[in-house]
Amino acid sequence: MKLLAGIAALAFVALSGGAHAQTIKPGLWEFTTQMSGGDGKMANAMAQAQKEMANMPPEQRKMMQDMMAKQGVQMGTGAGGGMTVKVCMTQEMVDRNEVSSHQDGCSHTNSPRMGNTMKFSFVCTKPPSKGEGQVTFTSAEAYNMKMRTTTTVQGRQETMDMQNSGRWLGSNCGSIKPLAMPKK
Repeated sequence: MKLLAGIAALAFVALSGGAHAQTIKPGLWEFTTQMSGGDGKMANAMAQAQKEMANMPPEQRKMMQDMMAKQGVQMGTGAGGGMTVKVCMTQEMVDRNEVSSHQDGCSHTNSPRMGNTMKFSFVCTKPPSKGEGQVTFTSAEAYNMKMRTTTTVQGRQETMDMQNSGRWLGSNCGSIKPLAMPKK
Protein backbone atom coordinates (compact mmCIF):
# COMPACT_ATOMS: atom_id res chain seq x y z
CA MET A 1 0.00 0.00 0.00
CA LYS A 2 2.78 2.46 0.92
CA LEU A 3 4.58 1.59 -2.30
CA LEU A 4 1.46 2.25 -4.38
CA ALA A 5 0.89 5.58 -2.61
CA GLY A 6 4.52 6.56 -3.26
CA ILE A 7 4.22 5.79 -6.95
CA ALA A 8 0.97 7.77 -7.14
CA ALA A 9 2.70 10.74 -5.46
CA LEU A 10 5.53 10.60 -7.98
CA ALA A 11 3.00 10.56 -10.80
CA PHE A 12 1.38 13.66 -9.31
CA VAL A 13 4.70 15.47 -9.43
CA ALA A 14 4.82 14.64 -13.12
CA LEU A 15 1.26 15.83 -13.61
CA SER A 16 1.98 19.14 -11.94
CA GLY A 17 4.62 19.87 -14.54
CA GLY A 18 2.89 18.27 -17.47
CA ALA A 19 -0.60 19.64 -17.21
CA HIS A 20 0.25 23.35 -17.11
CA ALA A 21 -1.06 24.88 -20.29
CA GLN A 22 -3.12 27.84 -21.30
CA THR A 23 -5.01 25.89 -23.93
CA ILE A 24 -5.93 22.52 -22.44
CA LYS A 25 -9.57 21.63 -21.95
CA PRO A 26 -11.22 21.02 -18.60
CA GLY A 27 -12.70 17.58 -18.03
CA LEU A 28 -11.46 14.03 -17.68
CA TRP A 29 -7.82 13.49 -18.57
CA GLU A 30 -5.83 10.28 -18.75
CA PHE A 31 -2.12 10.50 -18.01
CA THR A 32 0.17 7.61 -18.97
CA THR A 33 3.60 7.45 -17.39
CA GLN A 34 6.67 5.33 -18.10
CA MET A 35 9.65 5.54 -15.73
CA SER A 36 13.19 4.27 -16.11
CA GLY A 37 16.58 4.86 -14.59
CA GLY A 38 18.11 4.65 -11.19
CA ASP A 39 19.23 1.12 -10.48
CA GLY A 40 16.02 -0.45 -11.76
CA LYS A 41 14.30 -0.18 -8.41
CA MET A 42 11.60 2.17 -9.73
CA ALA A 43 10.61 -0.21 -12.52
CA ASN A 44 10.64 -3.09 -10.03
CA ALA A 45 8.61 -1.03 -7.55
CA MET A 46 6.06 -0.19 -10.25
CA ALA A 47 5.75 -3.84 -11.26
CA GLN A 48 5.47 -4.89 -7.60
CA ALA A 49 2.76 -2.29 -6.89
CA GLN A 50 0.77 -3.43 -9.92
CA LYS A 51 1.17 -7.04 -8.83
CA GLU A 52 0.08 -6.19 -5.27
CA MET A 53 -3.00 -4.41 -6.57
CA ALA A 54 -3.88 -7.30 -8.90
CA ASN A 55 -3.42 -9.85 -6.11
CA MET A 56 -5.60 -8.05 -3.57
CA PRO A 57 -8.86 -9.73 -2.67
CA PRO A 58 -11.64 -8.08 -4.74
CA GLU A 59 -13.13 -6.26 -1.74
CA GLN A 60 -9.72 -4.88 -0.65
CA ARG A 61 -8.90 -3.79 -4.24
CA LYS A 62 -12.30 -2.06 -4.47
CA MET A 63 -11.68 -0.32 -1.13
CA MET A 64 -8.28 0.89 -2.38
CA GLN A 65 -9.77 2.06 -5.69
CA ASP A 66 -12.61 3.84 -3.86
CA MET A 67 -10.14 5.55 -1.50
CA MET A 68 -8.09 6.76 -4.46
CA ALA A 69 -11.24 7.85 -6.34
CA LYS A 70 -12.16 10.08 -3.38
CA GLN A 71 -8.83 11.80 -3.96
CA GLY A 72 -9.68 12.25 -7.64
CA VAL A 73 -7.46 9.46 -8.91
CA GLN A 74 -8.23 6.32 -10.83
CA MET A 75 -5.19 4.17 -11.53
CA GLY A 76 -4.64 1.40 -14.01
CA THR A 77 -1.67 -0.25 -15.63
CA GLY A 78 -0.25 0.90 -18.90
CA ALA A 79 1.68 -0.97 -21.54
CA GLY A 80 5.22 -2.06 -20.70
CA GLY A 81 4.85 -1.64 -16.94
CA GLY A 82 3.69 1.95 -17.18
CA MET A 83 0.91 3.48 -15.16
CA THR A 84 -2.22 5.36 -16.15
CA VAL A 85 -3.98 7.88 -13.94
CA LYS A 86 -7.31 9.53 -14.66
CA VAL A 87 -7.79 13.02 -13.25
CA CYS A 88 -10.73 15.40 -13.42
CA MET A 89 -9.51 18.92 -14.22
CA THR A 90 -11.89 21.77 -13.55
CA GLN A 91 -12.06 25.04 -15.48
CA GLU A 92 -10.53 26.73 -12.40
CA MET A 93 -7.49 24.41 -12.58
CA VAL A 94 -7.06 25.16 -16.28
CA ASP A 95 -7.51 28.92 -15.69
CA ARG A 96 -4.92 28.88 -12.89
CA ASN A 97 -2.54 26.80 -15.02
CA GLU A 98 -2.13 24.24 -12.29
CA VAL A 99 -3.48 20.99 -11.07
CA SER A 100 -4.12 20.13 -7.47
CA SER A 101 -1.25 17.71 -7.45
CA HIS A 102 0.95 20.45 -6.07
CA GLN A 103 2.28 19.08 -2.84
CA ASP A 104 3.31 20.89 0.29
CA GLY A 105 7.03 21.44 0.20
CA CYS A 106 7.23 21.67 -3.61
CA SER A 107 7.94 24.70 -5.74
CA HIS A 108 7.40 24.77 -9.50
CA THR A 109 8.80 27.05 -12.18
CA ASN A 110 7.59 27.24 -15.78
CA SER A 111 9.39 28.96 -18.62
CA PRO A 112 7.28 30.99 -21.02
CA ARG A 113 5.63 28.79 -23.60
CA MET A 114 7.32 29.00 -26.99
CA GLY A 115 5.07 27.70 -29.75
CA ASN A 116 3.78 24.36 -28.56
CA THR A 117 6.62 23.74 -26.07
CA MET A 118 7.12 24.70 -22.43
CA LYS A 119 9.97 23.87 -20.06
CA PHE A 120 9.52 23.45 -16.31
CA SER A 121 11.40 22.57 -13.15
CA PHE A 122 10.49 21.67 -9.59
CA VAL A 123 12.06 21.15 -6.18
CA CYS A 124 10.36 19.18 -3.38
CA THR A 125 11.34 18.54 0.21
CA LYS A 126 9.06 15.52 0.86
CA PRO A 127 10.44 13.37 -0.59
CA PRO A 128 13.64 15.30 -1.33
CA SER A 129 13.64 15.59 -5.10
CA LYS A 130 14.16 17.94 -8.01
CA GLY A 131 13.60 17.73 -11.69
CA GLU A 132 13.19 19.44 -14.99
CA GLY A 133 11.43 18.65 -18.19
CA GLN A 134 9.73 19.75 -21.34
CA VAL A 135 6.10 19.51 -22.41
CA THR A 136 5.07 19.49 -26.06
CA PHE A 137 1.39 20.22 -26.66
CA THR A 138 -0.01 18.55 -29.74
CA SER A 139 -3.47 20.08 -29.25
CA ALA A 140 -5.85 21.29 -26.53
CA GLU A 141 -6.59 17.60 -25.98
CA ALA A 142 -3.12 16.03 -25.87
CA TYR A 143 0.49 16.54 -24.83
CA ASN A 144 3.76 14.63 -24.39
CA MET A 145 6.31 15.26 -21.67
CA LYS A 146 9.85 14.18 -20.88
CA MET A 147 11.26 14.75 -17.42
CA ARG A 148 14.39 13.87 -15.47
CA THR A 149 14.06 13.64 -11.70
CA THR A 150 16.68 13.28 -9.02
CA THR A 151 15.39 12.00 -5.70
CA THR A 152 16.82 10.65 -2.46
CA VAL A 153 15.79 7.08 -1.67
CA GLN A 154 17.01 5.59 1.62
CA GLY A 155 19.76 8.21 1.81
CA ARG A 156 20.95 7.52 -1.75
CA GLN A 157 20.49 9.84 -4.70
CA GLU A 158 18.81 8.29 -7.75
CA THR A 159 17.99 9.74 -11.16
CA MET A 160 14.90 8.70 -13.07
CA ASP A 161 13.66 9.54 -16.53
CA MET A 162 9.94 9.83 -17.00
CA GLN A 163 7.89 10.02 -20.15
CA ASN A 164 4.31 11.11 -19.74
CA SER A 165 1.48 11.68 -22.17
CA GLY A 166 -1.88 13.18 -21.50
CA ARG A 167 -5.07 12.91 -23.45
CA TRP A 168 -8.45 14.48 -22.88
CA LEU A 169 -11.20 11.88 -22.62
CA GLY A 170 -14.17 14.24 -22.50
CA SER A 171 -15.89 17.01 -20.61
CA ASN A 172 -17.76 14.63 -18.28
CA CYS A 173 -15.61 13.29 -15.43
CA GLY A 174 -18.21 10.70 -14.42
CA SER A 175 -17.50 9.34 -10.95
CA ILE A 176 -13.99 10.83 -10.76
CA LYS A 177 -14.08 13.91 -8.56
CA PRO A 178 -11.74 16.88 -9.08
CA LEU A 179 -8.72 17.01 -6.80
CA ALA A 180 -8.73 19.71 -4.14
CA MET A 181 -7.22 22.98 -5.37
CA PRO A 182 -4.15 24.26 -3.55
CA LYS A 183 -4.59 27.52 -1.70
CA LYS A 184 -3.15 30.54 -3.52
